[in-house]
Amino acid sequence: MTVLNLKETICLSGWTATARPPVSYTNTLKLKQMQDYGFTDGPAAHEEDHLIPLSIGGHPTDPKNLWPQPEAAPNPKDAVENRLHDAVCSGAMALGEAQKRIATDWQTAIK
Repeated sequence: MTVLNLKETICLSGWTATARPPVSYTNTLKLKQMQDYGFTDGPAAHEEDHLIPLSIGGHPTDPKNLWPQPEAAPNPKDAVENRLHDAVCSGAMALGEAQKRIATDWQTAIK
């Protein structure tokens, strides 16, 4: 994905559904990562979430871009992801900047 094909990828309505990994992959990864992170609560208390979301070009299956977020969906990070997506697709923010902001600190990414 590049800035040259945003309109055919992340900015195309429904595109993330074509890139989202299957639940069989994310559930297996979530269980492994929960053990790695030392979480002792159940899988339902976590969402296997993309650090850099698909909606702003995050890698769909790279385990380094997925983690067991301790909150079930929807959660407050989802609104930030949507605002960053809108900013990128409107041209108000560069793709790389949006990715950097959410990977650094999603809670301050849109301030």
